[in-house]
Amino acid sequence: AMTTATPAATTTTTAAATPVAATFEDHSPSYKVLLEKLRTITHLERASAVLNYDRQIFMPQTDASAAQRGKQLAVLATISHEKSIDPEIGQLLEKSALDLEEWSSLLKGSNDYSIERQAAIHSARRLLELETKSYKKATCIPSSLAARKAELESSAYAAWVKARENDDFSSFAPSLKQCFDQAKEIATLQRTDENISLYSQMLDEFEMGMKSSRIDELFAQVQEALVPLISKVKSSTNPPDLSPLFPPKTNKTDEEEKNETEEESFPVESQKHLSKTLVTTLGYDTTHGRIDTAVHPFTTSFSPYDVRITSRFNTKEWFQGLMGTIHEGGHAMYEQSLGDSDTSLDTALSMGVHESQSLFWERHIGKGRPFWKFAGSVVRDVFRESGVEGFEY
Repeated sequence: AMTTATPAATTTTTAAATPVAATFEDHSPSYKVLLEKLRTITHLERASAVLNYDRQIFMPQTDASAAQRGKQLAVLATISHEKSIDPEIGQLLEKSALDLEEWSSLLKGSNDYSIERQAAIHSARRLLELETKSYKKATCIPSSLAARKAELESSAYAAWVKARENDDFSSFAPSLKQCFDQAKEIATLQRTDENISLYSQMLDEFEMGMKSSRIDELFAQVQEALVPLISKVKSSTNPPDLSPLFPPKTNKTDEEEKNETEEESFPVESQKHLSKTLVTTLGYDTTHGRIDTAVHPFTTSFSPYDVRITSRFNTKEWFQGLMGTIHEGGHAMYEQSLGDSDTSLDTALSMGVHESQSLFWERHIGKGRPFWKFAGSVVRDVFRESGVEGFEY
């Protein structure tokens, strides 16, 4: 019998490619922990913002209440600051930066280096840049100074409100000096280069990377164009008719009008209704915000889902209250359009950009003829319904 040898089967094995994590958080445990810590700080700061809003809108305006609120804010500021200078955050930032380069290299060598992945890398890198800068600046400041700053903001605001009401700047001057001195103290501690002016250091908080010398250049250009224009407007022999902004003329004597200074020619509630009607028409979402009255108009955001605006109203002239609301509405619409990551990636980094949004809506839209072709009838109807006799627009 004859046997035939059968060759042994040969098996070829190819090593499987190492799978790449779908997200940077999945790849880097350090980054995941870092985000948790940063979001905790964000929510503490937003809790402080809620107390600040209440301080300006709803809280009793007395020295004692301001002092107590200052202590409450100081406690929150201390906790928030201590968390922001935690050495572990510095370590997590460094480890996350190394992990990001590793994840980026893995993605580049994979079949999934998509536009979305590249955007995720860019976002993580930018977040780490912002938070590294923020961490270095925070570690220059002792927690006691952060607490003093919070207390001073509360007492200085109360002093300003009282001084404004009494038209007495001298009573506010000491508080204002304290604010300037404290701002210089913080800027001095944070400044890493003596060649940088204190103003440039402070400016970085509001206009990141901007130098005071550049601001001087921009203001010079504005001054050069604006001063002659204002002079030309003021010397015009054909001034605009401002009568629609004020109460209709009556047959009352000057003495009678003087005795009615407290009468609401343009009721505040009617002005608030008008402002809300028009600013929501422009795009402000009141389901995720509210409109209140303040000593001075401002906007505050606790998240994109809770952005509040305030305005102030004069019963003898309706236009400024409306324009103030539209201006703040511009700020608010910008804030409502930011993302909801609860990180610095979804915060406004430029006060110039922020102000461009408010001024765009106030000046370019709110003072434009097309807008008033629509808004004029709304204004007229609101004030006629509220009983403003003889009002024409």
